[in-house]
Amino acid sequence: MDKIFLSELKVDTVIGIWEWERRIRQTVVIDLEMSADIAKAAATDDVKDTLNYKAVAKRVQQFVADSSFQLVETLAEKIAGIIREEFDVAWVSVRVNKPGAIRGSRDVGVMIERGSRPS
Repeated sequence: MDKIFLSELKVDTVIGIWEWERRIRQTVVIDLEMSADIAKAAATDDVKDTLNYKAVAKRVQQFVADSSFQLVETLAEKIAGIIREEFDVAWVSVRVNKPGAIRGSRDVGVMIERGSRPS
């Protein structure tokens, strides 16, 4: 199975467990890998025959910008659900980074996989 990926999608959102975090917007960085059969699109050279990564990016950006979760774990799970349900993706890997969350570390976050992993 083929994969379509999207790297370093940056979105400002309300995320965190501390009171001060609930009053500000912070940037999260999202990486996605999604299973897709791109053979037909490669043959037809038509975007309607593939997973439209621009549509995925816009939907994820809108959702994340409008969300307000305490945990990056919850955010990652919700993103995976949207991609699987709304874009009919069998397998997705979602990585959500929260830069600057830990002093001395570039970033911290979670990576989850949902669905049947492609071979």
